[in-house]
Amino acid sequence: MQPSQTKPETLRQPAYDIDPVFIQRWSPRSFANKDVPEETLFSLFEAARWAPSANNMQPWRFIVARTKEDLETFHSFILPGNLAWCQNAPALAVLASATTTERGDNRAHAFDAGTAWGYLALEATRQGLVTHAMGGFDREKARAALGLPDDVEPQIVIAIGYRGEKEALPENLQEREQPNGRRPLNETVFEGGFGKVIDALK
Repeated sequence: MQPSQTKPETLRQPAYDIDPVFIQRWSPRSFANKDVPEETLFSLFEAARWAPSANNMQPWRFIVARTKEDLETFHSFILPGNLAWCQNAPALAVLASATTTERGDNRAHAFDAGTAWGYLALEATRQGLVTHAMGGFDREKARAALGLPDDVEPQIVIAIGYRGEKEALPENLQEREQPNGRRPLNETVFEGGFGKVIDALK
């Protein structure tokens, strides 16, 4: 059962009709002390597997940590501000992307990896899980600890698990433990040129 806290849909209202999963997905920091069943966990990566990519190169690579030893390795390169909360997550994953292909450099590798992360995050929400992606980690330490090849770039660390109570967080993080809003479409969607606001969105 999910903790009795504010539901995302009470704080987020879409301007247009969309599937509720997009509103329900957010990035909590509090994780319950509960393991994720293997079949459920792997379903997230199955969803990511079906993300689109340039020339179907599928440059994303996920390195998962679930054991005490592997989690401690991940903790060694996560910055203290993130480690304060993500050390309670039962699973962590580094999302990396292959920067080259047999054809040469892949300029879309980070974009495509980000799409795979989006698919993973939405499937996690559908499965009753929460995820939180973080860029606050030492990339060179991660590269060395995980044995990443030179042409594979670490992008983010993802915490995966079930949502915990916000009271389990350090006090300075508790007030941030709620879904954020988003910019209105008229600030991000233009027509005919940059900054040209669409009348219907005004």
